[in-house]
Amino acid sequence: MTPNTVSQAGMSRRNFLTSTAVATAAMAGGMPLLTACSGSSGDSGEGTTSGKNAAKLLPTYVASTTARPDLPSKNGSAAGYTGKIDLADLAASVPDKLGTGAPFKVMAPLWGTPPKPDCAYYTELDKAAGTKITWQNQDGNTYGQKLGAVLASSSIPDVVVVPGWELTGKIPNALIAKFMDLGPHLAGDKVKKYPNLAAIPTDSWRMSIFGGALRGIPIPGAPVPGIVPYYRKDIFDKKGYTVPTSAEEFLSWAKEATSAKAKVWACADMRWAAGAIFGLQPAGTLGWNMGSDGKLTYRIEHPEYLEHLEWVRKLFAAGVVHPDDKANTGDPTQRFTAGQILVFNGDMSAWYGKTAEQAKANPEFEIDGMDYFAADGGDPTLYAGQPAGTWSMIRKGASKETVENALAAANFAAAPYGTKERMYVDYGVEGTHYTIKDGVPVKNDRGIQEVNNAWGMLATPAPYLAHPDYPDITRKQVEWQQRQGAFVEKTSTYGMNILEPRRYANISTPFEQLEIDFVRGNKKLSDVQQAISTWKTSGGDKLRDWYKKLLEKNGSGR
Repeated sequence: MTPNTVSQAGMSRRNFLTSTAVATAAMAGGMPLLTACSGSSGDSGEGTTSGKNAAKLLPTYVASTTARPDLPSKNGSAAGYTGKIDLADLAASVPDKLGTGAPFKVMAPLWGTPPKPDCAYYTELDKAAGTKITWQNQDGNTYGQKLGAVLASSSIPDVVVVPGWELTGKIPNALIAKFMDLGPHLAGDKVKKYPNLAAIPTDSWRMSIFGGALRGIPIPGAPVPGIVPYYRKDIFDKKGYTVPTSAEEFLSWAKEATSAKAKVWACADMRWAAGAIFGLQPAGTLGWNMGSDGKLTYRIEHPEYLEHLEWVRKLFAAGVVHPDDKANTGDPTQRFTAGQILVFNGDMSAWYGKTAEQAKANPEFEIDGMDYFAADGGDPTLYAGQPAGTWSMIRKGASKETVENALAAANFAAAPYGTKERMYVDYGVEGTHYTIKDGVPVKNDRGIQEVNNAWGMLATPAPYLAHPDYPDITRKQVEWQQRQGAFVEKTSTYGMNILEPRRYANISTPFEQLEIDFVRGNKKLSDVQQAISTWKTSGGDKLRDWYKKLLEKNGSGR
């Protein structure tokens, strides 16, 4: 079966930019439910919906019993399958076609070259699912622009995929205005008509409530870290390097390993991993947290924010970061496989992807993931990601037949590991898109081109990892997640799908570019400090008051 990956915050922009795999996962239950709360601005849907108001909107959870994992989920990790599936005896999770063949259109982001509309992958999956989908694939790098334009128009596709990173500006309120309440079709036991959707964890569905209604079909997110500090284990072993276990050790090792003359640098830009090393809270709504002192703060107000940036700046200043990473050009993963850098941070999919890619060209290549450490060398403090981060939504006014066919397609796409439907979604058609080699499906050139992430945008199952061609990678991934998961904490806003007032929508926008410039020495510490001060006066302090009221009324998400 296919490799699936788990992400810290579900589907994120960085996942898609570095992977063609679909990010999945979440753990079900165990989270406090919250009551609805609205701000005072009058913005439609502002706040969050949970508690009794949410409970009546949620689908009944019915776990899938298909293919028990060899490595059960632990500490929020994905489940792992290290054995081969009997491809001749796959179970059917959709024994009867739920689709009637009525046509509908789907708009979704896609990275790479879109397949032809009449390609075999699309036509064969339609045949298997009983659907007739016209895919309107859009460039993922500019998807937000297209999404905003479409939502502002009067012509909206039947189904639209909405990534969480695009929930800015006017888009959140447009979602409430333009997409239908799925509760009448999925709430409570109604979801049992679609058993694969019923097996999606409850926390993920809870994150799919927008404006007081269940409007999204979720791609689940995981509480464990999704960004891995990867290193070239083969080169570490050859050189006798010891994997660093503190920020100081990392810098010392990096200086030793770097040789510009030999065209080898220690690492890429390590900002993503540095946040975890220094115990920094996530960005976005998860960045708000009530401390033990009763004070509500945002991530950029913590000393760890400046500390993690200053450490990365030291790496750049020491000359241990590859020049192309300093210029912010090219692909760090290519420099990694070429041996030009020995460490980079990327999403979970790179573990399998780079192993498979280098198997023939460089059989000595071995990638591994460093365990996170605290900056001082102690145990790390890691934070849980939200249980869903991307959704497919059905437009208001869609016909009953369109709705039923869209849900049928989502149910097919959410098929669990070890099923015929999962094979269709992930590999296409045997003989056309893949062949069986030593009991393992292997995509051919056509499969690589056509079997993209389109169907996986409609829905995905609960988290799992399975690489039958590289079972050791599966084991390493799951065990890495389990080790990191032992140090994961939740912020006060965990599990809440929060719509902030629009007047505060852009106050955090300048920070990403400022961080990029600061760590490269192009901005001063005073520039970052001033930006934090400006954030407070331009709405941050008022937004804090808004979050205080929300938490006082609803309680903590921890």
